[in-house]
Amino acid sequence: MSTLRVRSRLAAMLVIPIMVSATLVLAVSESALAQDPPKYQVDPAWPKELPNNWIMGQVGGMAVDRHDHIWVLQRPALNTPDELGAAQTPPWSLCCLAAPPVLEFDAQGNLLQSWGGPGEGFDWPKREHGIFVDNNDNVWIGGAGDTDRHLLKFKNNGKFLMQIGHPSADPANSTRTDILGRPAGIELDAETHELYIADGYLNKRVIVFDSETGAFKRLWGAYGNAPNDADPGPYNPAAPADQQFRNPVHCVHISTDGLVYVCDRVNDRMQVFTKQGKFVKEFSVRPQTLGIGSVWQFAFSTDAHQKFLLVADGENNVIWTVRREDGAVVGQTGRNGRNAGQFHWVHQIVSDSHGNLYTGEVDTGKRIQKFVLQPGTNTSH
Repeated sequence: MSTLRVRSRLAAMLVIPIMVSATLVLAVSESALAQDPPKYQVDPAWPKELPNNWIMGQVGGMAVDRHDHIWVLQRPALNTPDELGAAQTPPWSLCCLAAPPVLEFDAQGNLLQSWGGPGEGFDWPKREHGIFVDNNDNVWIGGAGDTDRHLLKFKNNGKFLMQIGHPSADPANSTRTDILGRPAGIELDAETHELYIADGYLNKRVIVFDSETGAFKRLWGAYGNAPNDADPGPYNPAAPADQQFRNPVHCVHISTDGLVYVCDRVNDRMQVFTKQGKFVKEFSVRPQTLGIGSVWQFAFSTDAHQKFLLVADGENNVIWTVRREDGAVVGQTGRNGRNAGQFHWVHQIVSDSHGNLYTGEVDTGKRIQKFVLQPGTNTSH
């Protein structure tokens, strides 16, 4: 009996370390898998050539709707005479003509419809900036021109529905609620019918309106404080953190767990709030970046927990892969250049339901690109 007990104890002592070791290996593997950042490959054939001898201008906004259609808000007025050679009198060259401001593509790159521009009953923006398509397929459009102090709401066929604010040459005033301040980004919370606006190139705030009535709800500045329009001077990465947003407040998005993420572009940072505007946390993305800043726009990864933010950086011309939990940069896509997969002033980024990314460029970039999520990376929904 004594011998049997000893052998049993020895067997148990041998089994326990094996089990512990296997458990540790499994835990490490699961942890590594959980933190594996997504990877992307450019699709050089997307989109297909535009019809009607059209050419695209600067990309002021992009959105993906519930049908996985990609909406582009571009700026026809900023094409050069050389780019619009066929539109000159007499024509200079074979190509091109300006495409309409609003373009809807499918995931294969086919142009499905186009519309936009001045019309009766509303004020089309002087410089198109920001587009959002809500769950009812309504299309929201903003502008960042000198007098663009408003948003427009359309049906997805271009029928006008509502305008919030109006054009104005008044100075910046981030406490006013009757007009905006050259708004840059738009997001709609479908559950509460609340419209969040990154406001913007003139004002320094997030402002929220009722999406059905246009009624003002609330606003806040950096750290959830009252916004301040004072000029903070040039950005200095060695200085204490700015207690206000800088222009432009360039994007606003809501995570699936109900947090509001705001791009404070020239401060090289993202600030995170509750929906009521209470400050939660912030993190920087390459904070030594000068010029026009590193945090231009972003898309959430499409895993169930949205583990990553894909941050478009138009100064460094890369897409940073940022861990949402702690703001750590864990990867990057692209570089400055003119080839497929490279960028010049990457200004917009959106993601479809499959995790593919779509980007748009301003300045002389004037193009959109598709980046396909690679198999085995960040594909759990």
